[in-house]
Amino acid sequence: MSYFYDLDKVWEKYRRWLDLLKERGGKPDMYAKKLSSNLEEGIKGIKEKIDSEAFAKRAFSNLEQIKKNRPKGPRRLTDKIDIASLQDKLYGAWLGRCAGCILGIPVEGMRKEAIKVFCENSGVKYPISDYWVTDPKYFSATYMQYDKTPRKNFLKKNLKYVGADDDLAYTILGLLILEKYGENFTTEDVGKMWLEYLPFACTAEKITLENLKKGIPAMSAGSIDNPYQDWIGADIRSDPWGYAAAGWPEKAAEFAYRDAFLSHRGTGIHGEMFFSALISAAFVVKEVMEAIEIGLTEIPRDCALSKTVKQTLQWCEQDKDWERTVDRILSHFQGMHPVHTLNNAALTIAGLVYGENNFERTITLTVMSGFDTDCTAATAGSISGAILGIKKIPAKWKNPLGNKVETYLNGKQLFYSDKLVKRFMKIALQFIKED
Repeated sequence: MSYFYDLDKVWEKYRRWLDLLKERGGKPDMYAKKLSSNLEEGIKGIKEKIDSEAFAKRAFSNLEQIKKNRPKGPRRLTDKIDIASLQDKLYGAWLGRCAGCILGIPVEGMRKEAIKVFCENSGVKYPISDYWVTDPKYFSATYMQYDKTPRKNFLKKNLKYVGADDDLAYTILGLLILEKYGENFTTEDVGKMWLEYLPFACTAEKITLENLKKGIPAMSAGSIDNPYQDWIGADIRSDPWGYAAAGWPEKAAEFAYRDAFLSHRGTGIHGEMFFSALISAAFVVKEVMEAIEIGLTEIPRDCALSKTVKQTLQWCEQDKDWERTVDRILSHFQGMHPVHTLNNAALTIAGLVYGENNFERTITLTVMSGFDTDCTAATAGSISGAILGIKKIPAKWKNPLGNKVETYLNGKQLFYSDKLVKRFMKIALQFIKED
């Protein structure tokens, strides 16, 4: 149920009366135009409020402001990184991300209870313990990206390679940005790469891409007509910066900021910075809790995301029961859109904590939580894979993925996992040598 359920009901009733008027030979245009005009005026007022100085300060969208308000942190851990095992960990992070994403695709957008009911009615173990055999959403899956890779190819019996998905395409696009522009890439450079490689996008990214095509500058493209600024789209672009700046959380967060600012503000930016720093730390630390704590040191201490993560950690400590904690999260964020940064970040953190450094348990619990499951499980899988390394990921999760990787990026639709890892390795070693 949305925040504004009563408004939704009135809007639905209004539409039905317009329909009836039209169907009985009347002329509903006048009423539709009047409502449209009133709504546009209301949107204008809301946008002015959000853009006001007070709200802008509250959002913490400026990098220097973010740094000024973040807690003390290690900033850099490269002196502790095990270079000999770095490639193993990069491979684990990448295939961990792929495995989590593919496990989450069939139930993307479903709620926890719906997933549980499907498992019970289909004879699937709950929580699930392998890739899906049957697609729980095969009647309603119409996303454009699945024109490239049919959804059936994400099911266990057809799984032979990594198919195209936005949660993986942006990881590869981040690599292409770093290879072309280097560590000094700018938000403008990110915008150029979007125009070159993205055939389509969703929510905040879609609006930003459309604005870029209109000639709106990259530094403004994400703030114009974009009510999705706090949604998860930037969060899913965290990984390449954490991979490239392995063991250097501050650098990973700075990269993430430049990327996120193209399409997001406030919480949306913090989501990408937090998970980039967390992933960077995961290449060094041995426990996920330590990586989470380090991730929190790269975002404002009092921002909404920081509060959400800390509250989730408190619930985990109090409950010591995954179902109870997830139900708390879902209740706390009731009404928030299921593609928002905050609720999905909380579910990801819960999956990581209750996963207890076990790869399978981490990605399966995260997927069972529902909402934006391909995003959350991909992130959780990436973090778990970075801590454990590829050798410790069970064969049933990595072997079916093969080596081939499909994307929908313009002119860049085929990659190979081993080569992607080597390319990330090359960049990561450059930063480590800066010591």
